[in-house]
Amino acid sequence: MSAIFNFQSLLVVILLFICTCTYIRASYPKLLEVRNKHSISGLPWKAARIGERLSPWVSASYFFVL
Repeated sequence: MSAIFNFQSLLVVILLFICTCTYIRASYPKLLEVRNKHSISGLPWKAARIGERLSPWVSASYFFVL
């Protein structure tokens, strides 16, 4: 079954995307440097921002989902 149709798997995919973008932004800041943050190419930048600001909540929800 695809992760789109299973809600728990979809949450895991979204949380892993947020955690990955946050790690990349912390390790390689030039990689996520985007001029237009309001388009689809700004999605990793937004996910990294969510991971930076809501880090305890993201990690708690990750352990809660698993």
